[in-house]
Amino acid sequence: QVQLVESGGGAVQAGESLRLSCAASGRPLNAYSWGWFRQTPGKEREFVAAISDRDSLTRYADSVKGRFAVSRDNTKNTAYLQMNSLESGDTAKYYCSADLNYLTYVRGDTYRVQYWGKGTQVTVAS
Repeated sequence: QVQLVESGGGAVQAGESLRLSCAASGRPLNAYSWGWFRQTPGKEREFVAAISDRDSLTRYADSVKGRFAVSRDNTKNTAYLQMNSLESGDTAKYYCSADLNYLTYVRGDTYRVQYWGKGTQVTVAS
């Protein structure tokens, strides 16, 4: 059974940075793509970023392009989300995910995502 555990969330001021980590256990995820999502109360889960398995292709929501960077370390079975120039609008609970098919993230098929973490809260004060 695969488990994903996020860490690195917290409360920061606008303009500051955070790096989220997502550690996987249960099996190596080298062949999986990773995705990050976020959600605020009363709203649907929103795609943030994804990284593919082999070529490390990346994809970002328009709202975070140029500020966030997704990466992976297969030796640690971990994915990261570097978040710079944080804004109050980035306040949300952030979830990591993993899926065998990168197209799941490209197409926005959130319901197809195989594995989810339980999330970590990011709060940005303006």
